[in-house]
Amino acid sequence: MGNTASTKEPYTYQQYQQKPTDERIEIIDGTVYDMTPSPTVKHQKVVGHFFGIAREYFRGKECTPFIAPMDVVLDDINVVEPDVFVVCDRSKITEANIKGAPDLIVEVLSPSTSLKDRREKKWLYGQHGVKEYIVVSPMDETAERFFLKPDGTYGESDIFGWHESFAPRIFPDLIFDLRIVFEKEAAEVVAESPPPEWIAEKLKQSGVL
Repeated sequence: MGNTASTKEPYTYQQYQQKPTDERIEIIDGTVYDMTPSPTVKHQKVVGHFFGIAREYFRGKECTPFIAPMDVVLDDINVVEPDVFVVCDRSKITEANIKGAPDLIVEVLSPSTSLKDRREKKWLYGQHGVKEYIVVSPMDETAERFFLKPDGTYGESDIFGWHESFAPRIFPDLIFDLRIVFEKEAAEVVAESPPPEWIAEKLKQSGVL
């Protein structure tokens, strides 16, 4: 995804509201970023799994998970569409959009967005107080968890592979099992599950175990 506008004046949310309804863009520090090409099937599957896990966890709770496309208006020159995010302050939720920083954001990378998500968006989310930022790579089948420091920047990431589970630090009971996210659970469970006790006993008797 690349910069598609190089104007002297920052592009504003007022201008954003006048764009064609079928045009998807984001504004970061007054610069326009085109939201094309459309995501791949694998990207959308990963996004759906993260949202599904979050939706079940937050059912009946105060915080609300969202999935793109949904505008998050951080200020007049910063409007983004995170893949999955969680908002705990209900006053930020309006009929049209989210006004203010979510508590948790998950961005799923694609080759065209990887640099922007790791650099511009990471900086932007830290500046606006997003407490936790998770970057997911369908290409590498990994997830990185960043936690906000008091100075408004993110510290070193915790990195997780497809065979691992992890939770956001701000929601320690919200477990993201990456075997499910990357659709590896069937092979992994078979590989790690011990045989039933009665089969194990038979195998011992036969000398196999």
